[in-house]
Amino acid sequence: MIEKKRYLDSTQRQPQGSTNASNAEGAGFRSPPSSSVRAESVLYPSSQLCYNAHRPFAGISTLTNVAPTLLPAFEHQDELFSSAFSVVRDAIAQRAFPAASIAVTHEARLVALKAFGCITREEGGGFDVTQATLFDLASLTKPVATTTMAMILYERGLLELDAPVAGTVPEFLTDSSGKPDPRRREVTFRMLLAHSSGLPAYEKLFLKARSRDDLLRAAFTTPLSADPASRAEYSDIGFFVLGAAFERIAAEPLDVFCQREIFGPLAMSGTTFNPPAELRPQIPPTADECLETCGADTPVREKPVEPMPSSASPNTARSTFRNRIIQGEVHDENAFILGGIAPHAGLFSTAEGLARFAHALLLGGHPILRPETVALFTGRQSAPAGTTRALGWDTPSTPSQSGKYFGPASYGHLGYTGTSLWIDPERQLSVTLLTNRTWPDCSNWAIKQVRPRFHDAVIEALERPT
Repeated sequence: MIEKKRYLDSTQRQPQGSTNASNAEGAGFRSPPSSSVRAESVLYPSSQLCYNAHRPFAGISTLTNVAPTLLPAFEHQDELFSSAFSVVRDAIAQRAFPAASIAVTHEARLVALKAFGCITREEGGGFDVTQATLFDLASLTKPVATTTMAMILYERGLLELDAPVAGTVPEFLTDSSGKPDPRRREVTFRMLLAHSSGLPAYEKLFLKARSRDDLLRAAFTTPLSADPASRAEYSDIGFFVLGAAFERIAAEPLDVFCQREIFGPLAMSGTTFNPPAELRPQIPPTADECLETCGADTPVREKPVEPMPSSASPNTARSTFRNRIIQGEVHDENAFILGGIAPHAGLFSTAEGLARFAHALLLGGHPILRPETVALFTGRQSAPAGTTRALGWDTPSTPSQSGKYFGPASYGHLGYTGTSLWIDPERQLSVTLLTNRTWPDCSNWAIKQVRPRFHDAVIEALERPT
């Protein structure tokens, strides 16, 4: 209770969305000891423990005023980015995806903001996509929500990157065999963020778990598939553990924290978990679960692989999980069991919302983070050998889904539904590409050819001699 009071006091000492430079006074705070966590009944803090859950915002106008200025400068975008836009239009024509929304920021200006296609490719296509259309971000939830939460907690002295995660999530010490695994004591927050914890990539926990607590217990006790720090393997399971830990440290849910500390201060209009029911018909659907399924949000590699033929599916089992069209609700089945609010998937946003987020990072994190924190989390890790991972982010590999031009200081992430965000600090550039490539099923991987061509065309347009 003392730590929860300290955290509440630290958030109330400063205005909404103000810079965290004043948060140095919290540098001595650390996550609550494991004995203070009622592990047997609270896997994620309940709403009764969310001290800030009902704390009113200072007002939309106040939050908008503190957001960094992103100057609209896309009046000539059709001419400047004609080649890049053709890549997207051609991809829609070739049925790579039905809908797309893009945003490009360059040197503090929003130089492109464009929507393409209809929310489905069927005749009639439903609604045309607009700049206000929300997309299921899938694994972009990891860097935009969960990792940014980690960065804020780190700045406030509440998170030690090299501390063992079991100190906050003691259930992690025992795997599903019921026997303690001494290697699990070595797993740190840094390893989980860098995907080097030794946890496996993905498990269909939703097939057995029928409640939030069931799924989290299964995630906490998933056996290690490798020794900690021995290799990098992208893992949804690791982010389940991180999400639980961060919610315990902050004493409030992920969505509440992110809305107050990230989305509101950055004026990321519409960015949310679980979009309101009235908006769902206007959101591009991501799956028809009456068809064959591939297993949502199976980990996405940054390094491209050859796409499967459009008729192929890595899992020929017919989906009976929800057995309906997935529209305006999270595509990932594990996230669905978690109520649509999950640390690995579940966030919805617009291209402009992500552009505002990227713009803040290009400004060194202002107004929610310090430049040194952004640099720490977005720099490529030195271990394990050969990793391309940063903390919660990825960096370009060879070849890369970011294309051939993004520099060595660049960072980004992909989302299984066909989303991506790449940021190049040296160019002061960000490129957001949102699609619903998984509609009506996830067998079409043409997005892996589209992304690098699109990114290359954007940079070539910006660096073309005038």
